Amino acid sequence: MTTGFEKLAQDGAARLGVIRTPRGEVRTPAFMPVGTAATVKAMLPESVRETGADILLGNTYHLMLRPGAERVARLGGLHKFMNWERPILTDSGGFQVMSLAGLRKLTEEGVTFKSHIDGSKHMLSPESSMEIQRLLGSDIVMCFDECPALPAEREAIARSMRLSMRWAERSRAAFGVRPGHMLFGIMQGGLERDLREESAEALKAIGFDGYAIGGLAVGEGQAAMFDCLDYAPGFLPEDKPRYLMGVGKPDDIVGAVKRGVDMMDCVLPSRSGRTGQVFTRRGVVNIKNARHADDPRPLDEACSCPACRSYSRAYLHHVFRAQEMISGMLLTWHNLHYFQEIMQGMRAAIAEGRFAAWEAMFHAQRAEGDIPPL
Repeated sequence: MTTGFEKLAQDGAARLGVIRTPRGEVRTPAFMPVGTAATVKAMLPESVRETGADILLGNTYHLMLRPGAERVARLGGLHKFMNWERPILTDSGGFQVMSLAGLRKLTEEGVTFKSHIDGSKHMLSPESSMEIQRLLGSDIVMCFDECPALPAEREAIARSMRLSMRWAERSRAAFGVRPGHMLFGIMQGGLERDLREESAEALKAIGFDGYAIGGLAVGEGQAAMFDCLDYAPGFLPEDKPRYLMGVGKPDDIVGAVKRGVDMMDCVLPSRSGRTGQVFTRRGVVNIKNARHADDPRPLDEACSCPACRSYSRAYLHHVFRAQEMISGMLLTWHNLHYFQEIMQGMRAAIAEGRFAAWEAMFHAQRAEGDIPPL
């Protein structure tokens, strides 16, 4: 089976589509749960699939350090290793090197850095990132790039973006021809419209199976991110998937899809689940708050996830306070279920040409706030 993207419908800038891979189809708009170290924390792979996820994200940086890409390859590849037979996207490792690693040194060749785990020294380049991702066996491979934190001087953003474009060309060459696997380029350029356009033109000239919008959700705020997304997706090819990296909160996701984005990923639903923060259609609930201690009602009576179907707010409050593992499991499941419910709602709305009405309802429900205390 060949890989590819098909746009099925469009409503405004919002797009409905499907990414086809030998391991299955990915319905877009798609939210990808993050399986940092070959696991979505507190979830079984079967449970992640039950939430409606078609694809997971794995982290090149974390997996190269532990357990090692060669070991994963010897054990049958990442899909077999983590018991997830559907599509996997791996990031390039660039963002984690910049944000997590110690004593890093950036050159034209790549980045040398010390592991945040044990201080061991490593080198990542476009070529080594492509080789690590090949060993992992991911279906969608990301180019190696540099992701500068915002705010930054325009000159630094331009210099970084042009380095990433040279690395994109090297990534493309190193990736080679791999039937059944896709390579995505990553647009950079900060909040500068002309630099974003320059980056997009460079990537299109190289040619990729999909295109990511990188360098957002790094501290610039939602208004600035949306301003950029008002034009950035339009610089990318209409017939290829568009992936906004590292986003985000529910209203970030809806706003991105409204502006033409097809794919997103974020640690937020799983990380928040482990810290007692719950996303519902009526906004955010902090289960640690004392108001839930005697509340027999579910988190969200309209939700069909196990946390809402079988457990009360009082119980969820108790197990969180008692630091029981089931707390992170149930709250993560709920959050991932809700995020996938958002994606399904948007896909149906785009197909039926009622995205604006769906979006208005989404914001109106969230503005109501949580149910009143008993």
